[in-house]
Parts: sequence; structure tokens; C-alpha cells
Amino acid sequence: MAVLDFNDLKFFEEKDKVKVTFYRIYYFYLSKDDLKKIADFKVTDHSIEFDCSEKKATNKFYQLLDKGFHSLICSINKVKTVYIHKNSGIPLIGAGIFGIVDRNTNCIDIRPLTTCNLDCMYCSVDAGLSSKKQTDYVIEKDYLVEEINKLAETKKHDVEIHIGPQGEPLLYAPLVDLVNDLKKNSKIKIISMDTNATILTKKLVDELVEAGLDRFNISLNALDEKKCTKLAGTHYNLKHLLEIIDYASKKTNVLIAPVIIPELNDNEIKAFVDMGKKIKSDFPTLGIQNFLNYKHGRNPAKQRTWDEFFKILETHEKKSGLKLKLCKEDFGINHDTKLEKPFKKKQVVKARVVCDGLLKGEKIAVYKNRSILVDKAENVSNNSEIRVLIIRDKHNIFKGIRQ
Repeated sequence: MAVLDFNDLKFFEEKDKVKVTFYRIYYFYLSKDDLKKIADFKVTDHSIEFDCSEKKATNKFYQLLDKGFHSLICSINKVKTVYIHKNSGIPLIGAGIFGIVDRNTNCIDIRPLTTCNLDCMYCSVDAGLSSKKQTDYVIEKDYLVEEINKLAETKKHDVEIHIGPQGEPLLYAPLVDLVNDLKKNSKIKIISMDTNATILTKKLVDELVEAGLDRFNISLNALDEKKCTKLAGTHYNLKHLLEIIDYASKKTNVLIAPVIIPELNDNEIKAFVDMGKKIKSDFPTLGIQNFLNYKHGRNPAKQRTWDEFFKILETHEKKSGLKLKLCKEDFGINHDTKLEKPFKKKQVVKARVVCDGLLKGEKIAVYKNRSILVDKAENVSNNSEIRVLIIRDKHNIFKGIRQ
């Protein structure tokens, strides 16, 4: 008898198949016929038991798991999901949409997943329930920690890790363990996180703070529930959110980070300022953001110029006395070791395709331990080698066009 236990998998028996959930919001199916070919079996929550030797069960079942992971689906938006792990052959630096982004400072951005529970009408990356994306991504926690630790050790200054994915980080099941593991590195002094906080609970606040989270950056849309719901594109419990902000601000640092959209929430700025003045923090408490138009984002309004935006902030600064024009120095962010670029813009490289890209026609390819988001690569199969013209290399985010 062989009992195989898993921390991150749960098993649910159905009529002719077994549903396997991973990291809470992802799933795939295994055929009962395929499982019976290994041996008679039964499932119990986090384990599966086979009536055969452990060696046979392990070898055969892991082959089925590997096949299953290639059919991973996100339960929130029903989008195919790529699981990026240490043996996947997909580097965490380069693509920009997942993994690690190093802008040559002591603040390292990390993106452990690309899924969101809201559907904001102004989303710059088209995440959420109505997304046009063909692919989502989720990263193995241990792989992410290992690669971050390598990068942090190259920095001259103490490091801030900023969890700012193209989605909602609270959906990442091992989030508390991720924060805890990162804080074990003595070089990492600050861990901050962007969140819409709609699914944040008091218990989770306590767990994250105990694990080492130093700041919540909360993207509150408005202080009117109807307006919040309209902007979020789905139900929005403003009362819960305000209670959580109040609770979290007593446990750690909180920054309110609204995006100000012309004619949609302009009149909320004073209320945001009043709210920011009440929060006590080691950092700024209000980071008002200018809504910007993006090619693949949702654009319900035309963006303001930066001059127009800064004039609005200056007006509220004078009235309130609260600093609103923030800079990286306000958060202790400094220029730091520059990450070497193994290839540059306008260069043509021969890269290996590893998985689908974010949008239709895109692929993720790999060259010299960097991931590249490649456009015009439809009908290219995985493991193919293609010629790619690099059209972007800023901050070690590489984009290219298939030649």
C-alpha cells in the first residue's frame, strides 16, 4: 500500500475523474481509468492511496501529475495557466509579466501570479473576470524565493521586496510562507505588497505581519460604495474594506493608493487626503496615482498630462499640508547594482519557445537565462527555436518580434 501526501494539492473524486486543485484557485482533472492503470486507489483530501508498491505509485502517478499540470486552469476566469517551477526551464527574469523585475534599484518587484478577483474598468493590464488574456501564470514559491535571494545578494543596499503582480497577490495560496521565507534573508529589510484588499481578513493581516510584511499598499477606488462597485466591475464591500484598512493600520504600515480617473473619481481626492492624514505610518500614507492609457489595458477615459495631474496634487498639498508628490526617496529606494543584460535592443537572437504568451499570437521564449515575450509567434510549437528581434530591453524586461 502506498500513500502519497501533498501539501499544495487537494483531491476531489467525481463520477469518472478526480479533480485536483493546486494553490487553492487552480485545477486540473485526472482520469479514473488512468489512475486505475496504476492500481486500485482512493483519495482523501491532500493524499491519494494506491494498492501497490510506493515505487510504482510514485513513478506512475508523477507522470500523470506532470501531464495534468500542462492542463492547469484558473478557477476564477477559466484561463489556461502555466505553472512556472524550478524544473520548468522558464527563467523568472525577462518577461516582465511574471517573476522578477529589477529596475536597477534596491527595490525588487516580484510577480508570483497574474490572476485577479476584480474586473476594474481601468485595469492597465486587462486582468480579472473579463480579461482577453489567453494565459495566466503562477510561480512555485520555493523557485521564486531562491531566485530572489540570489538577486538580493548582488545589491549594495538593504533590499525592499515589493509584491506587485499583474493581479491580486492575496490569491496566491503560499503568500504567508513566501513572506516568511523572504524575511529570513538578512539583506531583505522591507517587504511591501500591492493589494485591492477585498479578500483581506483580520486573521490574514495578523499572519502576514507576523511573517514579516512591512506595508500594505491598498488600491482603494473611492469612498462611495456604488462608485467603488462601478470602478471594480464587480461587487465591492466598502464597509469591509474600510474596517480592514483601520485594522491593518494598527498592526503595520498602510498606504492608500487610489488611481484618479478623469470624471470618474476626481471628486474623491479630498476624502482620500482626509483618510491619509489619519493613518500613522513610517512611510507616506497616500500615494495618489495618475490614470494612464495603455495599449492592452482598459481605457474608460483619456489620461491627464503629468503637468495637469501634478497641479491637482499641488492644490491639495497646499490645503492639507500632506505631501502628495512622492518620489522613490520617500520609501528609501536608491540606485543600486545594475543587472547585466545578456543581449540588447535591436539584436536578433535564436531563442527557444517554452510556453504561450499572455495574448493571442504571443509566446514566451528563452535565451541566455532570460525570458522574452515574443509577438507574431502564432502557430509556433513549444521547444521550437525561432529568430527574435529584440524591441525592448529596459530594466531587463525583454520583448521581441519573431523574424
